[in-house]
Amino acid sequence: MINAAGREFPSIIAGYKEIIPYAGAFATYPPAGARRAGSVIKANYPGTNKLLHSIDEAIEASGLKDGMTISFHHHFRNGDFVMNTVIAAIARKGIKGLTLAPSSFLDTNDELIPYFQQGVLIAAETSGLRNKLGHFMTNNKLSKPTIIRSHGGRVRAIESGELKIDVAFIGAPTCDVYGNINGVHGPAACGSMGYAMVDSRMADTVIAITDNLVDHPICPVSIPQHQVDYIVKVDCIGDPKGISTGALRVTTNPRDLHIAKLAAKVIEFGGYFKEGFGLQLGAGAASVAAGRYLRDVMIRDKVAARFAIGGIVGPFCDLLDEGLIDTLFDVQSFDARSIQSLRDNPKHQEYDCNFYANPWNKGPMVNKLDYVVLGATEVDVNFNVNVMTDSNGIMMGALGGHPDASAGAKCTIITAPLLRGRLPMITDAVQTISTPGDTIDVVVTDRGVAVNPKRQDLIENLKGSGLPLMTIEELRDMAYELGGKPASLNISDEIVAVVEYRDGTVLDVVRRPVL
Repeated sequence: MINAAGREFPSIIAGYKEIIPYAGAFATYPPAGARRAGSVIKANYPGTNKLLHSIDEAIEASGLKDGMTISFHHHFRNGDFVMNTVIAAIARKGIKGLTLAPSSFLDTNDELIPYFQQGVLIAAETSGLRNKLGHFMTNNKLSKPTIIRSHGGRVRAIESGELKIDVAFIGAPTCDVYGNINGVHGPAACGSMGYAMVDSRMADTVIAITDNLVDHPICPVSIPQHQVDYIVKVDCIGDPKGISTGALRVTTNPRDLHIAKLAAKVIEFGGYFKEGFGLQLGAGAASVAAGRYLRDVMIRDKVAARFAIGGIVGPFCDLLDEGLIDTLFDVQSFDARSIQSLRDNPKHQEYDCNFYANPWNKGPMVNKLDYVVLGATEVDVNFNVNVMTDSNGIMMGALGGHPDASAGAKCTIITAPLLRGRLPMITDAVQTISTPGDTIDVVVTDRGVAVNPKRQDLIENLKGSGLPLMTIEELRDMAYELGGKPASLNISDEIVAVVEYRDGTVLDVVRRPVL
């Protein structure tokens, strides 16, 4: 079958559910009469002690068995110690056949490869894959294809019952003796617990693992005690210095700064830059840097944003303190500055991923965005974006909230260099579609800016901006002239991953490269 994005795949994929092809960003709705799923009902009577002595004891108490599904959150990013430690303990108990469904994988999860090889883990459902684990999952077919979902798509799958979590292991920076959790206190403070909130609410069993156990009750409470079954105290759950790594980086690269300046100008002239606008910046270097240039324009024109959302970075907190943003909604804190701001500033709000990006609720915050600035690995002439696979076809990125914010925003701006090394970033067709082109409005490169032809209003608005406007085909031709047309990859027919759109339809598949 061929979907609305032009991608072809079999009508049946072994180990995957019944296929519904992607039909458009807003074409697929919840089934008539569908209701939210939920966790099992439990009671905890006075005098019950939730504290256990070890992770091993918690695994036993949870009733974890072969074939179940477990989850983790990735708020510690590359500083996380919880996932690897827990899965090693599960393996020692001889439990096998598990589906691993974390909110994302990071570089530190390369240690999990042997557990996939041994059959402890047999499938994965996640937002992203990186480093050696990404190579492994691309080149080794498991019993089921890896399912890649956006953050909003993951919540939709959990709340609809499509993804049922049996046991959620929550890394808790601070936890009291009855199970209340927050992420803003403790030696491993990570800030917002926005992804973990969903798992703690929906999993049948929730185990809090903390290195900062305190008296009851704490304040504030991010995850409440009535959602937590067991608590385990360990020496260390993570290194907060590992949060500001990977995709998130502050740049001094002149090319990135030039792209950022152009992106800020698109915002200025795009037609939605006015008092009370809504904004999201991605974690890429140019996306973050765009906030610096936008600040100057906001001060000059005396324009303040009503809100900013998504994963929150330090520059947003500075704008909040300066009165240039009225409030922040934080689903993931990306650095020490944002953690401090969430802890100390009441205008900096923590919220969960359902509130942020779930397409199947009564109104996620992405729906109120005027602008979002996001990065890309590559973009094609149909404005499709790839953030998932590298030039060699290996899974090395994450959908994150990219498809969610792109669908919700009035103007989605993609930032990318025209070339990375000698590789063109504007191509005839991206290797993997992560975000469909019908939700992308503007592509900003260091050599020129292309507006999606369907947005004639933006084209008119930007004509007097001084921006180097070009067609997407002109950008592609320039990229090919400078770097040469990329050779086609040798790809097998073997499907190793399914990329779902946020509504659960199949947007694309990842096939194993032939090495």
